[in-house]
Amino acid sequence: MSSEQSTSVSTHILDTSLGRPAAGVGVRLSVRQGDEGAAWAAHGASHTDADGRCKDFPALPEGTTHARLLFETEPYFGEQHSLNQHSLNQNSPNPRSQREAAAQQDAPRVRDSAPGSFFPEVTITFAVNPGEHYHVPLLLNPFGYSVYRGS
Repeated sequence: MSSEQSTSVSTHILDTSLGRPAAGVGVRLSVRQGDEGAAWAAHGASHTDADGRCKDFPALPEGTTHARLLFETEPYFGEQHSLNQHSLNQNSPNPRSQREAAAQQDAPRVRDSAPGSFFPEVTITFAVNPGEHYHVPLLLNPFGYSVYRGS
């Protein structure tokens, strides 16, 4: 039995366009051993919980040098678009005037009418050291993202 601690990965997603966690986003974890030319191997898959977190990935195999998280953002933003359209149609006394007001903003009209996002997926690759925990938060909106190593 090895005395070395396991290497682990977790993540969470904050939808910065809504100011809340992004629930239900598919996340896939892959690993590779060796140099940058080595092949990737699928290692786990999950979905973010109601708090936008994935905490259930298996420990990384011994010898892993790099890990990759693939966030499936397009289905999430498609669902958000559907919810927003439904809310606009149900809650507004005059949805047309709201759409017209939105069209007058500086951002392109396509932004508010097209489902999905500019980035259908986000892939983050990072180097790992044995025995460490890697928490990789994703700050996400339909037209941009930011990522950092958390604690």
